[in-house]
Amino acid sequence: MVKLTRIYTRGGDKGKTSLGNGKRVDKHALRVAAYGAVDEANAAIGIARLQTASLPDADAMLGRIQNDLFDLGADLCTPDDGKDLGYEPLRILDSQVQRLEREIDAMNVELAPLSSFVLPGGTPASAHLHLARTLARRAERAITRLSRREPVSPAALQYVNRLSDHLFVLGRFLNDKGAGDVLWIPGATREAQ
Repeated sequence: MVKLTRIYTRGGDKGKTSLGNGKRVDKHALRVAAYGAVDEANAAIGIARLQTASLPDADAMLGRIQNDLFDLGADLCTPDDGKDLGYEPLRILDSQVQRLEREIDAMNVELAPLSSFVLPGGTPASAHLHLARTLARRAERAITRLSRREPVSPAALQYVNRLSDHLFVLGRFLNDKGAGDVLWIPGATREAQ
């Protein structure tokens, strides 16, 4: 269990931070940007949960995802460089990816098929989930960028990819199972020339 007795350490005052293996890196390093983007997505999910408190199944899913995102941050914070750390670092597991897939599939069978792309909106919960989805995609871009230069576990990459799908499907589910989706109408706002 994590125990924090001090919030500030002054250790980052010169633009450096420590990874889970103790290595000091720039605060703008790809790895720090990747787990920082995961933290942004997690915060957006926290805001979405303000709208799902009366929806216990949706809120429970989002609560599990928020916990998973801390696991993902811990995974990314501790590079797998093959060195013995003296402890087993926390890693995203295939079972976490599979749980997201099961939840996506269970919700998706109840949704009306899409006839167009969905615009963010509908219910407040759905709109917030669409924002969280875009931040999850940003995190995915940061993680894939990192993975081109340093090791990232396949399960971490899969998890963040499934996450945006999950948030999209849950957003539709909370829009009256898709009936309240706001659909894109291609060219609808063009002025006649």
